[in-house]
Amino acid sequence: MRTVLTFLCALTISSVAAAQEAKAPPAPRPARIEVTPARVEAEVGQTLKFSATGFDEDGKRLDLKPTAWFATPFDSAAADETGSATFFLPGEIKVGAVIGGKPGFATVTVKPPSVARIDIEPMTAPIAVGAGVKLAVVPRTSSGDPRADADVEWASDAPAVATIDAAGLVTGVAPGQARLIARSGPATANVAVTVVANPVRSLSVTPRSTRTRTGDVVHFAASAVGAGTTSAGTPAIRWSVAGDGATIEPDGAFVAERPGTYAITASSGDRSAVASVVVAPRNVARPLEVVGRTPLEEFQTTEEWIVGNYAYVASLAGRVWVYDISNPASPVKTDSVAFDARLVNDVSTTADGKIAVVTREGASSRKNGLVFLDTSQPAHPKVVSEYTATLTGGVHSAFIDGHYVYATDDATGSLRVIDFEDVNKPKEVARWEIDKPNMRTIVLEGESFSAGRYLHDVYAKDGLLYLGYWRDGLVILDIGNGIKGGSPTNPTFVSQLRFNYFDLYGPGWVAGAHAVFRYKNYVFVGDEVFPAQFNIESRDRIPVQGIVHIVDVGDVEHPRKVAQYAVPEAGAHNMWVADDVMYMGYYSGGGRVVDVSGELRGDLYRQGREIARLWTGDPKGWRPNLPFTWGAQPHKGLIYFNDINSGIWITRLPALTPKPSS
Repeated sequence: MRTVLTFLCALTISSVAAAQEAKAPPAPRPARIEVTPARVEAEVGQTLKFSATGFDEDGKRLDLKPTAWFATPFDSAAADETGSATFFLPGEIKVGAVIGGKPGFATVTVKPPSVARIDIEPMTAPIAVGAGVKLAVVPRTSSGDPRADADVEWASDAPAVATIDAAGLVTGVAPGQARLIARSGPATANVAVTVVANPVRSLSVTPRSTRTRTGDVVHFAASAVGAGTTSAGTPAIRWSVAGDGATIEPDGAFVAERPGTYAITASSGDRSAVASVVVAPRNVARPLEVVGRTPLEEFQTTEEWIVGNYAYVASLAGRVWVYDISNPASPVKTDSVAFDARLVNDVSTTADGKIAVVTREGASSRKNGLVFLDTSQPAHPKVVSEYTATLTGGVHSAFIDGHYVYATDDATGSLRVIDFEDVNKPKEVARWEIDKPNMRTIVLEGESFSAGRYLHDVYAKDGLLYLGYWRDGLVILDIGNGIKGGSPTNPTFVSQLRFNYFDLYGPGWVAGAHAVFRYKNYVFVGDEVFPAQFNIESRDRIPVQGIVHIVDVGDVEHPRKVAQYAVPEAGAHNMWVADDVMYMGYYSGGGRVVDVSGELRGDLYRQGREIARLWTGDPKGWRPNLPFTWGAQPHKGLIYFNDINSGIWITRLPALTPKPSS
């Protein structure tokens, strides 16, 4: 959560007003603020200059200058102290000015960038006369963002051979070659298609009949026979499924969201074959048992790290609390460590539990960076050193791998690699960042933040580093795997997968790739989605959105989204995956436990893969009766959920009791 930036903006108005009230003599107080142009359109990448004027109750212009400028959502635009605003993303942007402690706003509609290229998945097999195959096409902007809303016009250079309709459905007309052309705005692309006389005399599908559960993937295959008993090769096959609540993909992969009986059809031209599948409910749900809780405190809980018999709990109060969890039913506070920070966002330890790394945001000294703790006496950690030499900006997340810390840098939107082999003298050994020509640095209350580039989370495994790069999606670096010759001191780009957050969540939201976790051949990428303006210290409800994208990285150079987990009307946050189970905090949706066994495709929530949920609202919580679950960690057979409003919940997941399926 980029709480410091949104929090500082929320404070800008009140702090400026308080500062002005302290001055003597007091300046006239404006009744309204007019920002001009009041309503305007802009392009992505464009910079516009705004002016602001204050008026008294009689409509008289006041001789006052703006004391602050800002733009929201913060990941979509930035304004400097002169009133110049730069726009990074499409949507509705508010450009604000503060005069005499009172804000005024202009509204800017930023149009989506034009389609710069069109990606068409090439056809891997000829199509038969009379057969139809839908092409997979993705229009993209110059930055690579998909534009699902962009119209694509299709044409065939040989309609006597193959035609294509507005939906991208290709139909073979006569044997021959054709080229299919896609146009969207100024962009064009084409793909070749070969049409053959239908060699298929009969089709068969395997398995012919099978049983499965919701969420489990069944792979169907079609075999074609030509004249006599010879194989007809591999003509393009079109798959379809009869029955509401299931899908089958072009590769024959079937998955159901609802139990029932489904008919699977493979067709090639006028030849077809049918198979059937009976789907039973998954039946994995059961209730969590609450074993214990940490005492309710007068602060908001952020990250947790459970190691041995201790829980380290970070907070929005600039401290890390330590709890002895030897008796999980009754945790005991043993110590706390205070830091110069508004927000301690992340805490974790080395594998041996002897060194902890704490991240800071909002330090009064404007020197945030990292703090290293000696946790060899886990009940009473002590500060050993800090690192701020090249990392004065806020650090949102950090990941320890050996004697390296991979840390985010709010000030520049970059990755910093800190070597703490000598924990008394940590040093930076590498920096990496995605290229963003329009990126700007903004300053709020003396603290610098990157605008237009933001790295939110990092996760290292098997020599690869996975970055949740906010609006730039998932980025993968080689830090020793060897695939691109990278190392911890020389992170090297491997691949990237972008998502269109405007398409996913609409205008007016701060949204991006927030959390990343590698498990088996999947990367779980959680989106964090907040309103353009909110105050994390308020006790009012904060609306949120956000889903979990499940990305197949079996081919790490070509990651592809294959599934998602989306709780309606709630917002994803941190997850932990172990033993085929995803444990996560889903903000207003509370704690969640999800079955991620086997192959993953489709919508896991709708498939009944959810094992358990925990409502973490408490009448005495920071926001009474409202859950706002940050994350979860499994440890010694228990699950620890950390909730911003109500602290740590220690739970147990009982064994599954088999249920009969109909």
